[in-house]
Amino acid sequence: MKLADKTVVVTGAGSGIGRATALRFAREGAQIAACDVDQARLDRLAGELGDRALLVRKVDVSERAQMSAFADAVHAIVPAADVVVNNAGVGHSGAFLDTSLEDWDWLLGINLRGVVHGCHFFAPRMVQRRAGQVINLASILGILPSVNAALYGASKFAVLGFTQSLRAELEPHGVGVTAICPGLINTQIIADGRMTRAFSAHKATVLDVFKKGASPDLVAAAILDAAHRNPAVRTVGRDAWVARQLTRLIPQTIQRLNNRRLQRAASAAGT
Repeated sequence: MKLADKTVVVTGAGSGIGRATALRFAREGAQIAACDVDQARLDRLAGELGDRALLVRKVDVSERAQMSAFADAVHAIVPAADVVVNNAGVGHSGAFLDTSLEDWDWLLGINLRGVVHGCHFFAPRMVQRRAGQVINLASILGILPSVNAALYGASKFAVLGFTQSLRAELEPHGVGVTAICPGLINTQIIADGRMTRAFSAHKATVLDVFKKGASPDLVAAAILDAAHRNPAVRTVGRDAWVARQLTRLIPQTIQRLNNRRLQRAASAAGT
């Protein structure tokens, strides 16, 4: 896909992976339709995009009406998006037994329903035109489960499964679908996310771990490559690649070892 003057939709574009993705596609000559819930971050992005900004709007992806209106606004300018990057997502850390149902509603609304909304409101126009690429952000935690991440992991397992099913459905219509599964990335997902009360005492430690993660630009480069190559699943980062290969080769052994390691870490942290 040649991206000059193509229309690329990016959700959660105000920071982290979304911002890096919007800027990278803009440098390739694409026009960007970006949304986020943080107006200040959107204002900064709009300035960075300059004349590559097709539409920059405050949108809560978990809200059906807002996503519908966002898609309508994009389609009022162009017949269909060429690339849709369903990136918006939030994090949650802590034991399942300490996690409230309100947190489940909040996170699944953004991480899963937001992806569904992005596909629901943009994919039909792409199917009509018989061209385009849908890229959904999952996670390595959608492949390899983790202690103290049951809620987040559930959302990403769901995104991965949904994306793979959607890929099979849209392929005959000329539309590609890819799941991106990053490993540890240095973003604001922990700072902006939620933790259980018991786990929050260790927030500073977790933040330090994430600061050692890969740059969001690495994920943005993988997303750009996916727009060209249409892989089914793309891991990002050596940690994610290794985890995926090992779960393919010896899944039960790897899962047992991973669970033991994480349980020891949780015990040492007093959670």
